[in-house]
Order: sequence, then C-alpha cells, then structure tokens
Amino acid sequence: MPDRALSIVAIVGRPNVGKSTLFNRYAGHRRALVEDTPGLTRDRIAEEVEVGSRRLLLVDTAGLEPGAREELAGAVQRQAQEALTGADAVLFVVDGREGPLPLDREIADTLRRSAKPVALAVNKVDVPAHADRVAAFYELGLGTPQPVSAEHGGGAWDLLERLAETLPVPGETGGEEADDASLLRVALVGRPNVGKSSLLNQLVGSERVVVSEVPGTTRDAVDMRLDTEDGSLVLVDTAGLRRAARRQRVGERGGALMTVRALERARVALVVIDGAAGVTDQDAHIAALALERGCACALLINKWDLVKGQGSAEQLGQEIERRLRFLPDPPILRVSAKTGQRVDRIPAVARSLAGKGERRLSTSELNRWLREAVERHEPAMAQRGSRRRPLKFFYATQTGVSPPTFLLFCTDPLAIRPAYRRFLENRLRERFDFAGTPIRLRLRARREANG
Repeated sequence: MPDRALSIVAIVGRPNVGKSTLFNRYAGHRRALVEDTPGLTRDRIAEEVEVGSRRLLLVDTAGLEPGAREELAGAVQRQAQEALTGADAVLFVVDGREGPLPLDREIADTLRRSAKPVALAVNKVDVPAHADRVAAFYELGLGTPQPVSAEHGGGAWDLLERLAETLPVPGETGGEEADDASLLRVALVGRPNVGKSSLLNQLVGSERVVVSEVPGTTRDAVDMRLDTEDGSLVLVDTAGLRRAARRQRVGERGGALMTVRALERARVALVVIDGAAGVTDQDAHIAALALERGCACALLINKWDLVKGQGSAEQLGQEIERRLRFLPDPPILRVSAKTGQRVDRIPAVARSLAGKGERRLSTSELNRWLREAVERHEPAMAQRGSRRRPLKFFYATQTGVSPPTFLLFCTDPLAIRPAYRRFLENRLRERFDFAGTPIRLRLRARREANG
C-alpha cells in the first residue's frame, strides 16, 4: 500500500440531517452543495483533513430519497453497510430537533453489528438550551451521543478528534492486504457501463467479474491478482461512478465510496472511457479525483472498434484535449474489451507509470534543474507594502514518492504566484519525464542570510 494511504471516515445519515453542512465545516470551504431540499449532494465529496497529528479522508455520502426503488428500510440498511465496507470509521449524523426516528434506528442497527468505530453526532444543537435533546439518542446504542452544530461549528472538531484516536495508523494493520503490500495496485475507474469489468476479464482470461449491459452491476471493489512474465499486480475493478445527483440507487452511492477507497489504495488509475460515447464531464470528474488522490493516470479508450467504424477518432482526440487537459500527459491506450485489441499492453503501461511515480531524484540533480528553471524564467518580485523585493530560490529536495513530492526553499513562499508554481511543475515534469504522474510541490521559507 502506498505510504500516502489515509484512514477513510464516511459521513452517513438519513436525508437532510446536515451531513454536507458538517462536511463543509470540516473541509473549511463550501465543497458540497448545501440546500434544504433532501438529496442535493451533487459533488463527489472526498476531502483530506488534519485532525491533530493525523490526516483523514472524509467522504460525504448522498442522502436517501424517500422515492428510492428499494423498500426504504432495506435501503437505509444497505447504505450503512456500504459505508462500513468502504470506510475505516463512520460518523453517523442525526437531527437533534426531530429526535430519534425509525430511519435512524435502522441505520444504528446496522452500525452496531460492525467492529468499526462509530461516532454519533447529534446535529442542530445550536444553543445551550437545545442540549437536553441529546439524551434521547442514547437509545440508539452507539455510545455517548455528541451534540454538534454543523452550522456554527460547536462540538464538531471534538467529535472528530475522538473518532480519529480510535483508528489505527494506516499500514500498521495486518491481514490479507499486508500480504499483497509489495504488489502494484491498479484501479480501473470510470462511469457505469464503459467496459471496466469486460476489460478485466480480457486481462485475466476468464469471466471472473459479472458483465452486464445494466449500469452499476459491479457495486463493490473487486481485487484480482494478475500474474504476467514481468511480475504480478493487483487489479481493482470498481463500481461505475455517476454524478452524485444521478446516484438514484443506494448501491451506486456505496460504489462511489468504494471507488474513493480503491483510488486511495492504488498507485495507478486506469480511467476507462467509452470511446463510442465520447468524453463527458463525469469522465473529467473521475480523472480529476484519481489525480487528486495521487494516482498516476492512463486513459483507456474502450470500444475502439466502434470508434473507428464511426470515423470519429479525430473528434474524440479533440474532446480528450479539451476536457482532460489538466491531466499531466497521460498515456492513452485505444483498446477494445470485445476484441481484445491492445488489452495486452495494459500491464506494461501500468508498470511504467508506477515506476515514474516511485522515482527518486538526487538533491544535486534537483538543484541543477532548479537553477536552470529560475534562470530561464525568474519569479515576479514580492510586494511587501510599498517595497518590492526579488524572490530567491535556494535549493530543492525530494521528500516522497507516489506521488513524487518535492520541497523547495525560497525567501517568500506566499509571494510565489500560482502561474509560477505551474511553470516549475511543468519544467520538472519535462526534465525528468514524469508524464502521467501527479507532482506535489511544497514551498518553505528560508532567510537569505542562512543560505
């Protein structure tokens, strides 16, 4: 498992109890769309937060609609179970104004059967006079309920800190995952029905994963070991990730959490795109999520046999350039799960990407690159009050891999403009061939007198 792995905390609860508002409180900005209408969580909601000395990945799950196809009680139980499967801990949010409702009890019944940590947040306790509402939630049998105000922040961080203290440090747990820790983990991600499971079956040579024309057939992340002449790797087939507003079935919401989980554990993401349908906003959304989680990325344009027949290859290339230009020069494989075209090249592409993501550069070659980059294009001068002072870079060093992370020391990090950071990242990528791999640049101040 990569050393960047985080413990995942899923925020669950029935509709309109304030899950997204609480998530935004933790995230520190309005990442989720918040309205009074139930079920309006439209964004993929995954955010790293620092809690004491720990970093957690919070995932805000979509609420349940009363009009869901499944019988509501069963749907509630399924949502809670999906959260328990995909997360390391659960933050269960209830509405203090309404008291315990049958849906809350259904969720609590499922959570109690798990050995995973669960914290009970009684939301909308906005003033001290509302504190007497909390005692009613002891009946849920999930320990001491904690009064919080997602709107104003009261009690929220205390609750999250206590939950974080119950979690083991990632990488310290044993079990089956530890046995495969040395193997490259590759996640296949994409919208429903783009052919991820069919590609997986082509790779392993047998129909190990159910393939169906019905979107969302694969609901859990399925790990499968693939042994080749060049070594072994673990392929993870994930449920198709729809826009949150279109996740009408509970299984699809759980699948979204499993996709986040799979990306968190993987070093390489293969973003599968339906070539016949073209590149959509959701394809871009999924690719951005993979990049954000630090995965090296390749694009698999599936159903290429249909693309060539339609004569739309050039148009598809233009869509990739326009919608996915934020990706760092990802390798593109035009494949067909149906015919097997170029599928055999996938493992080599994944290994190449993983190798780039794990590459370590010496401080001396980094400093040569930094000196040449700054000589080519100096940063704009720093403005401090009425004075303008030149910005100087001193040296650079690499602090991590998967993704490659670099620390640059300069006189005034806050004065470095985003455009200049992008310039440095692009020059670093070009110089050392980090195509397809995200790069993390961090700036730290150092006084010139110490240089």
